[in-house]
Amino acid sequence: MMTNTANAPLVIGIDIGTSGARAVAMDLGFNIVASGSSKLVDFSDDHRDPIVWWKAVQTAFFQVLEAIDRPQVRAIAIDGTSGTMLPVSADGAPLAVPMMYNDPVDDVDILARIASHAPKESAAHGATSGLAKVLTFQSIPDIFRILHQADWLAGHFTGLYSVSDENNALKTGYDPVSRSWPEWIGRTGAGMDVLPDVLPAGAPIAGISVAAAEAFGLPISTIIVAGTTDGCASFLATGADQPGDAVSALGTTLTVKMLSDRPLFAPEYGLYSHRFGDMWLAGGASNTGGVVLSAHFGNDRIAALSTEIDPSTDTGLDYYPLTRDGERFPVNDPAMKPRMSPRPESDAEFLKAIFEGIAGVEAIAYQRLGSLGSPALRSVRTVGGGAQNAVWTAIRNRKIPVPFLPVVSEEAAAGTARLALIGAKSAGVL
Repeated sequence: MMTNTANAPLVIGIDIGTSGARAVAMDLGFNIVASGSSKLVDFSDDHRDPIVWWKAVQTAFFQVLEAIDRPQVRAIAIDGTSGTMLPVSADGAPLAVPMMYNDPVDDVDILARIASHAPKESAAHGATSGLAKVLTFQSIPDIFRILHQADWLAGHFTGLYSVSDENNALKTGYDPVSRSWPEWIGRTGAGMDVLPDVLPAGAPIAGISVAAAEAFGLPISTIIVAGTTDGCASFLATGADQPGDAVSALGTTLTVKMLSDRPLFAPEYGLYSHRFGDMWLAGGASNTGGVVLSAHFGNDRIAALSTEIDPSTDTGLDYYPLTRDGERFPVNDPAMKPRMSPRPESDAEFLKAIFEGIAGVEAIAYQRLGSLGSPALRSVRTVGGGAQNAVWTAIRNRKIPVPFLPVVSEEAAAGTARLALIGAKSAGVL
């Protein structure tokens, strides 16, 4: 795809996710002018192989480069899966099989040390935390740094394998308020010298290396910008950019995120804040969502039944739709029971009650953020499969009476490209 005009400055955002890589070129008006994609399985079934990550990134990246004038490129930024980490040598060579975002550390001593020293509001708690992986990897011989996935990939463009961003570093114990690695990390036994240097998301890291510029045919003036996590990038892609702007993800589960003018930390709800300049991205995930719908109806049946629903009226049923016991946000109750009775005789009425129930949880979630100190809810954008159902949207908007705004993009790479624009302006190349 190519729609850009000649000589217009461009930036490129790259997203590496759980199944593949995507890249987009964006102009100064936030328009996507070229895109590319690739799947990890096209190169190997081993999604833990970092060489496979790099091949997927290169493939998507070259697709974009072939659709634009390469001298137009001013900056590049990369996002990766949060909590995916690997130990490297000084030249970036992986020294062990990476641990993915959902790989747990089962060493009880490591987990106990973190639990003993990490403040309760730290995101470093838990078996899948970045810090647990640091403690697992750090004794490998000849280790230089332990990097997050996005850090390592960015290093291929800069030649520097020692830099991270504030968002990826959060689960590794980084303190985004003081903007530093806190001293308690050392008390866990972690070597502070193997932790990367951390820059704000969107800050320039360095110019592109001579080797990368030649390999990709890019100007040596191209700036590489500190990226973010894939989840944060997906939020930024929507166009939400003011305190009180929120994004609801209606996928398998319900996730809500909001930009705040202050950090929010509530570990009892699994709630942490990622920093973007002077703003903070806070959010939580419920166990309700599309998983409940799919337990009762297929997609075609949902579409058909939705035509029979009047979204302007209420069933009067007070559902809290879950498929199993337990909730984490906006209610923290591991023993919470699903509430989905009585069941109406009409399937359309039952579906409507589920829609209302999930919308009610969504409304409580935003109220919970407010009670924890967030700004007033200003707007909601919606991503995920549920965003396509107009009846459900109308029910949600009735329970959450703020503007429901269109999403600019659902491409995480577009959110990362927005960071590249920030970095390019900061570096003076735009």
